[in-house]
Amino acid sequence: MEEKSYEPCPIDTSHVTLPESMLELAEQLARNVHEVWAKNRKDLGWTYGETRDDKKKTHPCLVPYEELPEEEKDFDRNTSISTLKFILNAGFGIVEKNGLVM
Repeated sequence: MEEKSYEPCPIDTSHVTLPESMLELAEQLARNVHEVWAKNRKDLGWTYGETRDDKKKTHPCLVPYEELPEEEKDFDRNTSISTLKFILNAGFGIVEKNGLVM
């Protein structure tokens, strides 16, 4: 089998700073990222287990977001923050329900 060469090349958003008003949005998005991941796992037959076991389909992170270890929350937060930075970098804004643009 031929080895495939792949070099990830994400858009550089290191220069983008999220407004303070988006930090709560980032946390809500992180929580939802976890909920989507957990639902997908459960739909595939995974259950909670103290250790990850791909054969038994158990995973220690199949718990509510609040119960995740901080390093797991940070993974979801980084995904959320990166997504929000990408949106801003691409020239889009986010409008709150009350009409404020971020």
